[in-house]
Amino acid sequence: MSTPQARTQVIWGQGTEIFKRAVTGLSAAFAAQRLQLATKAAVAAGLAFLIAPLMPGAAANYPYYAPLGALVAMYHNVVGSVRQGAQALAGLAVGIGLAFLLVSYTDPSPLTVAIFMGIGVLLGGLPGIGSGSDWIPTAALLVLLVGNSDPDGFSFGYLVQMGVGVAVGIGVNFLIFPPLHFNAAAASLDELRRALGMQLTDMGKALREEWPPEHAEWSRRSDELAEATRTVRHLVQEADASRRGNPRRRLHPRDLDEDYKHLRELERVTFHIQDMTDVLSDVIWESDAPYDVPLEDNESLSAAMKASGDLLTSFGDDDDQGHRDRFDTAKAALDTCMSVTSERETDEGKVHASESLLLSLHRILRAVRPAD
Repeated sequence: MSTPQARTQVIWGQGTEIFKRAVTGLSAAFAAQRLQLATKAAVAAGLAFLIAPLMPGAAANYPYYAPLGALVAMYHNVVGSVRQGAQALAGLAVGIGLAFLLVSYTDPSPLTVAIFMGIGVLLGGLPGIGSGSDWIPTAALLVLLVGNSDPDGFSFGYLVQMGVGVAVGIGVNFLIFPPLHFNAAAASLDELRRALGMQLTDMGKALREEWPPEHAEWSRRSDELAEATRTVRHLVQEADASRRGNPRRRLHPRDLDEDYKHLRELERVTFHIQDMTDVLSDVIWESDAPYDVPLEDNESLSAAMKASGDLLTSFGDDDDQGHRDRFDTAKAALDTCMSVTSERETDEGKVHASESLLLSLHRILRAVRPAD
């Protein structure tokens, strides 16, 4: 039975965790990028509402749909604004057409509305419709409910004003400081390199400690490394998308092909380090593991892992020559370890994991070797 003090500590710990999550969420909500997007959305909505009454005919009666169109088209990169706006207008057009089919052949009723809404959701699966899929049943329902007395005028005004808003939203996003996400991509690549290098270094330290080692955090990082790699790929893709249709890319040139190249290299490195993590964890903690690391291999393996880890963690700090020197050091440590293992006599019925670890290290170095 828990004591009042223990329950208090648990409650305090839960409260602290909730507070940390709230602070993290607020930080994300009010990040500079988010504030910039909100400002541009506000400007676009105001401009759209200012222009909306100038539209011809019945469209002038529905000015409030123009700000909605501006918000729909607001995205954190220019090409995304164009795509999202176009898809929304396509969905609206399909939804309006669906509503006209309904009123042309039958009167709206619970059954017919249900059938046509179902058809609208099905049409949302059309290829290329994307985010416009949600607008198909929404537009059809609005025409039936709001524009029932004047479906022609409402449909015309709805579509025109949304189109005006989308055009304004795209224009504002294009003209007012269109964002480039190069820095986030570059920083994420550096962070992943450091994380991978730290993992290798920590595994090298574990080989020198008495087993089971005192520090075992490295053995639980495999999923974290995989998640970090996925995040980096997402950020590089975001950087690539942010330069398309962006006039600022000429002022801030960056070789995204090089970033993709580094990303593919680090994805391969992550795979091999995850494999090494699993192998070494089994050797240390699984008593029934069918392989082991001979004690005489530990020192040379540790040196090879540490040198490879140093190579990764120092990537952004060294110049080309410094990178080559660290690569040569890691390669020499790996060759030394391979010599040690090759001179050892093979034990009958015994599988040594050293060869697996060395093979992974060899492939890691091959992935990050300097260009000739």
